[in-house]
Amino acid sequence: MVVSLAGRDILCLQDFTKEEIETILKTAEMMKIWNKIGKPHRVLEGKTLAMIFQKPSTRTRISFEVGIYQLGGYGLYLNAQDLQLRRGETIADTARVLSRYVDGIMARVFDHQDVVDLAKYASVPVINGLSDFSHPCQALADYMTIKEKKGRIEGLKVVYVGDGNNVCHSLMIAGTKLGANVVVATPEGYEPDKKVIKWAEENAAESGGSFELLHDPVEAVKDADVIYTDVWASMGQEAEAEQRRKIFMPFQVNKELVKHAKKDYIFMHCLPAHRGEEVTDDVIDSPNSVVWDQAENRLHAQKAAMALIMGGIKL
Repeated sequence: MVVSLAGRDILCLQDFTKEEIETILKTAEMMKIWNKIGKPHRVLEGKTLAMIFQKPSTRTRISFEVGIYQLGGYGLYLNAQDLQLRRGETIADTARVLSRYVDGIMARVFDHQDVVDLAKYASVPVINGLSDFSHPCQALADYMTIKEKKGRIEGLKVVYVGDGNNVCHSLMIAGTKLGANVVVATPEGYEPDKKVIKWAEENAAESGGSFELLHDPVEAVKDADVIYTDVWASMGQEAEAEQRRKIFMPFQVNKELVKHAKKDYIFMHCLPAHRGEEVTDDVIDSPNSVVWDQAENRLHAQKAAMALIMGGIKL
């Protein structure tokens, strides 16, 4: 079956079918091979990607900028301070203007509604590089990595331990669409969005996977194939950091916790990691850790997404 994603926005993976997500992952695998063997794949020759950053980034900026270059295009970095947004121009007007200049827009924003509005008023594809609700590019890289390391996604127990945040949301959505058994363990009061929980349950019922929300990290990671965590306080939550540190400490991924997982479990983190908080050195630096492969796969997954929606290649 040939799947075309030409012209689509990537705001939240709930908008995509299992087959469409698998198409992105297969394209990413192909792009990674081509990159390793030095095969040119300039499928976006002469095209330009506007990259809007309300939040600073290491992996998002570098992977998109390198990725669009390797695809034959050009990435235009736009700090929020460089745009008229800071002087009151609406997102709608910014989207309309950018659409006259570029072939695609990637935006890393605080408020998810900003990227929704960009997509609504832009006439070119928009990619969510991160919002407070969703991080689809990260989840694509995550499941690409899981497939590489485990040979499959369907039926695996994927456990997320920590804050029910944007990374957690996208991991839940993609995992349940792809047939994984996703378990989330959070302190009470820090659960994922109820809407996302409902989506995960519905996705799992359709795919044959499962979803479970727990408040006991030990119970959650029992026989886990994958253990995933993220920082306890994201950008914009700095004022809560100390309070969160006390609440989340029982959810730290350390050598005692991971003893309850399968011996060949893999450890994942979207990075940057606050070592000694959500994860200890002996876990993130262990042979079970795949965080550097995971970080690399941001490049390949995003190249696949750009090629499919901006170039219209079909797989």
